[in-house]
Amino acid sequence: MTRFVAPLDTLGMFSAAAGMPEQIEEAARVAAEVTDLPEPDGIASVLVLGMGGSGMAGDLLAATAGPFLPVPVVVSKGYTPPSFVDENTLVFAISFSGNTEETLSATEMAVGAGARIVAIAAGGELAHLASHWHAPVIPIDASIPMPRAGLGAVAIPPMVVLERLGLFTGATEYVGRAVDQLRSRRDQLVLDGNPAQEMARRIGRSVPVIYGGGEIGAVAALRWKCQFNENAELAAFTNQVPEMCHNEICGWGRDGDSTGQVFTLVELRHDHEHPQVMRRFDIISELLDDRMAVETVTAAGDGELAQLLDLVLFGDFVSLHAAVDAGLDPGPVPVLDDIKAALRP
Repeated sequence: MTRFVAPLDTLGMFSAAAGMPEQIEEAARVAAEVTDLPEPDGIASVLVLGMGGSGMAGDLLAATAGPFLPVPVVVSKGYTPPSFVDENTLVFAISFSGNTEETLSATEMAVGAGARIVAIAAGGELAHLASHWHAPVIPIDASIPMPRAGLGAVAIPPMVVLERLGLFTGATEYVGRAVDQLRSRRDQLVLDGNPAQEMARRIGRSVPVIYGGGEIGAVAALRWKCQFNENAELAAFTNQVPEMCHNEICGWGRDGDSTGQVFTLVELRHDHEHPQVMRRFDIISELLDDRMAVETVTAAGDGELAQLLDLVLFGDFVSLHAAVDAGLDPGPVPVLDDIKAALRP
């Protein structure tokens, strides 16, 4: 098979996706070398502040590292931090540009509450303020074409820092196993006619509804949704199993003739699902098979992080191919720039 070459990709989004393994390795190296980390004694909670892809870094941390930490991981996406924040809270303030207004606002409030700050940014106001607060800044590679193409650059440094602070033993090895799986998956997805390309063609311009099991599946499904939104300018929706079995499943009970024309169900599966979640997926597939097309992607890899990122990379390529099939450049997102401009004083 020959390597796929995108006909329209002005920002290099395909190359950025293919470079995720190396991006993660570089992010881990940089995080391992940063100095002046906060004192670890007394840390009682971890808070991640961020929006968009930066906020998703927190979701990924909570889902794949949270179960192994001795303290809770909380993700906050907005202008204000949770009220529990105090001097015993370790805060990762993440903003690709360094100028995300929600993150800046929440971080300044966290500083006021005495929290211990680690900033992750390519520069901007966040990096400037961090120097004023005497907080370490983990730099993001500014050559990454768009924030959503830098998930590895923002999601991995918190794990490395937590390992250095004695809160996440084995993080480096954990990340390494994920990189190994990403390389294996990448080798498959860069070829013409690969499974992600074929899935994008089957989905077409239908509306993807993405279901994931447990926290790992939920984060992967959210990533798929957001990538469809931004890369392919395609509406997409997501829910989590088992939660959707208590409400949303009822909404597919009628009008199967019309839902089949509008929606495609995408099930994201992994090896860390609860046994009852596995059974629920089987039931969901059987119930909805005559209502809409059903696509299934099964993760591979050793460990929760490896399997989550495996699903992420597959979905990134599906969304990029969906953009190509629609004749779109997957990079620019002018509507987001318009919103930011409209909010300026």
